[in-house]
Amino acid sequence: MVKKILLLSAYRSDSHASWVNWLTQNLAADWQLLELPGRYFRWRIRGNPLSWLDELTALLDGWQPDHILATSMVDIATIRGLFPALARVPLSYYFHENQFAYPRGSGQHDSVDPLMVQLYGALAADECLFNSDFNRHTFLAGVDALLQKLPDCKPADLSRRLAPGCHLLPVPVRTVPPQTKAAGLILWNHRWEYDKQPEFFLQVLRLLQAQGVAFSLALLGPRAERSSPPALAQIRTEFATAIVADGMLPRADYEHWLGQATVVISTAIHEFQGLSVQEAVSAGAYPVVPDDLCYREQYPRACRYSAGDAAAAAALVEKALQRMEQGGNSTPPVLQAPFAGAAQSWHDWLARLENQ
Repeated sequence: MVKKILLLSAYRSDSHASWVNWLTQNLAADWQLLELPGRYFRWRIRGNPLSWLDELTALLDGWQPDHILATSMVDIATIRGLFPALARVPLSYYFHENQFAYPRGSGQHDSVDPLMVQLYGALAADECLFNSDFNRHTFLAGVDALLQKLPDCKPADLSRRLAPGCHLLPVPVRTVPPQTKAAGLILWNHRWEYDKQPEFFLQVLRLLQAQGVAFSLALLGPRAERSSPPALAQIRTEFATAIVADGMLPRADYEHWLGQATVVISTAIHEFQGLSVQEAVSAGAYPVVPDDLCYREQYPRACRYSAGDAAAAAALVEKALQRMEQGGNSTPPVLQAPFAGAAQSWHDWLARLENQ
């Protein structure tokens, strides 16, 4: 029997959109999807029950889901309270990220509201699904840390109660066919924002240049040109002759440069799954990533540099480029389980629902 699944995604950013598209295109279910644009974060995470009030009312007039799959941006506890027809529908709560471990940018308003939305959502859910163990661990640790700050009238051992219902289910990666590699091409394919630390990337490039390493650059990933980080402008100035691609490109062009890349680098201080690196690795790029966040679960120690150590990062990049120049083995490591088998894990998830 085909399951009727209500899919709620309150923030259609790149990774969320990729996940939604993959699910609805690859899992055979009667999907009913409600999404909201990926902007105005504070309003989205707190206001989605209001934003969907009329749409949900119309949707539930004649259609009743067998299951709800909602992202952790969704205030699902409030939605269940507003719509009695949804109160007892089995619920999976999907964490692309958790606000307990999300680094604050300068000028951002610090508020407990996003944390409480996700905590109440986890308590209301039948299961919580996480795209990495780092995400799961930091969420549960964050719940404990929050409870310690609250003055009184609070439950004990809340993370211990939540833990048995927390499971690992990564977003499937859209693989890209490898190509013949361009000479010394370094790929950056992340958002140009503070949590990806582009200024650290600039430090690495300067160190490579000082050591006489020849390289070219593909500067991909989303950026807001009016408020792009100063590091991007500085890279464009200092390394203008090395840049072979620069922009948020159409998918076909993006995949072309992924296939050409020798090395993909991450300098992030926040990464819950690292889909951009996974895509590049699927296309044959060698990963150079910090030795923390989700990366410890995915790539061997030889690919990871001590977080914050630009010299160590530059050394790994140089080593990978040298292997390529010398015709040696620069084949990237195989992505470790369960990330490599994410697609099958989602099919298994749906089969479990169908057997309930």
